Amino acid sequence: MSGRGPWRVRPDGIEIHVRVTPRGGRDAFAAGTDEHFAVRLAAAPVEGAANAALVPLVAKAFGRSKRDVTLIAGETARVKRLRVAGDPETLAARAASFYGTAP
Repeated sequence: MSGRGPWRVRPDGIEIHVRVTPRGGRDAFAAGTDEHFAVRLAAAPVEGAANAALVPLVAKAFGRSKRDVTLIAGETARVKRLRVAGDPETLAARAASFYGTAP
């Protein structure tokens, strides 16, 4: 994705790529590579449990409510694309903070 990390600014928020590791022991959201954030989930990838755990984790990481986070691609893939609704500048700054950079 273009930008200073694995996010793209949109008029109504940002889109992020995350690489999910299910059964990762505990839920954690962190910087990953230039292409995606790294997410560990305690949930198994069974019957949507990992996706269900992903949305509240991303919402918490970005200081948004669960209704502001939508899985838009990669439902059954390890790399997923999500939309986080809100002020794009604030969300981009938060995304950059995971990488220790300013937007």
